[in-house]
Amino acid sequence: MTFGHPYVLPLLLLLPLLAWLKGRRGQPPAFLYSSVRLLEGINHVHRSRAGAVLTAVRWLTLGLLVFALAEPRLTKTQTQVKASGVDIVVAIDLSGSMESEDFVVRGERVNRLNMAKAVLEKFIEQRPNDRIGLVAFAGRAYIAAPLTLDHDFLRQNVERLHLHMIEDNTAIGSALATAVNRLRDVKSKSKIVVLMTDGQNNAGTIQPLAAAEAAQALGVKVYTIGVGMRGLAPMPVYAFGQKFYQNMPVDIDEDTLQQISKMTGGKYYRADNAERFQSIYAEIDKLEKTEAVVKKYAQHRELFPYFVALGLSLLLVEVVAGQTVFRRLP
Repeated sequence: MTFGHPYVLPLLLLLPLLAWLKGRRGQPPAFLYSSVRLLEGINHVHRSRAGAVLTAVRWLTLGLLVFALAEPRLTKTQTQVKASGVDIVVAIDLSGSMESEDFVVRGERVNRLNMAKAVLEKFIEQRPNDRIGLVAFAGRAYIAAPLTLDHDFLRQNVERLHLHMIEDNTAIGSALATAVNRLRDVKSKSKIVVLMTDGQNNAGTIQPLAAAEAAQALGVKVYTIGVGMRGLAPMPVYAFGQKFYQNMPVDIDEDTLQQISKMTGGKYYRADNAERFQSIYAEIDKLEKTEAVVKKYAQHRELFPYFVALGLSLLLVEVVAGQTVFRRLP
């Protein structure tokens, strides 16, 4: 448990002192007599503890309200982590052609998207001190995750990416512009975009080279990866409950991807098999790093409403009891 205003807590130490001082003064008499001799004939009078109970309830109520004022809360994580000076946004293609199964892992065919996600998750794991963001694109580009050091959250967003979740086609220019825009106002030593695609720009209103010029102006390096084998790629086709493969021509605009990387000081890679795909990210992993201390975001669950509610409930009980079963005659 943590407190939003811990400096309020010392006030709790004053409550016992105030209770003691008030106790020394005593309570005002319920009846006033001109002489105590008038009570000499009254026998078997018992001292009532109703006043003590009501007083204790009132002090407990005051203590709960002071505790609530300190804003108690349950905190999941609040740690200091070392962050590198490298900010990376990964743009991943979700177009229909990424369904081609031209990668082989442990003897089984894997489609381009699943291969890209597996390599990306390993890359994220190897760079725990980088802020990494995610852009997903096909016919349009969307921000799938903002720049973050919370890599568990980031991996969850990578995992939920799937084919056909965005209208089809390939908007490379829009994807690059969206990724660069995430880095525009970020102050870091190195700003990187990793763009993975297996096609040509055929959608969106922004041309890839225009987006590359914006990246160049903002000092963003763009590493481009052409995903898929050369020549013909096996595309799965389903008929009569069976899975077949139909060879489809590979249509990667390598010239444009190379120009983008060259303009921005990055590099173009061709990932035509699983081993090559993994080695590409291993090479990008050698980017320049610098250390700075950044506080990781903490998740809080505020508890003060519960203490306020409990305090007010006790106050209500004290008022009702004081006017009914524990009522004192004036």
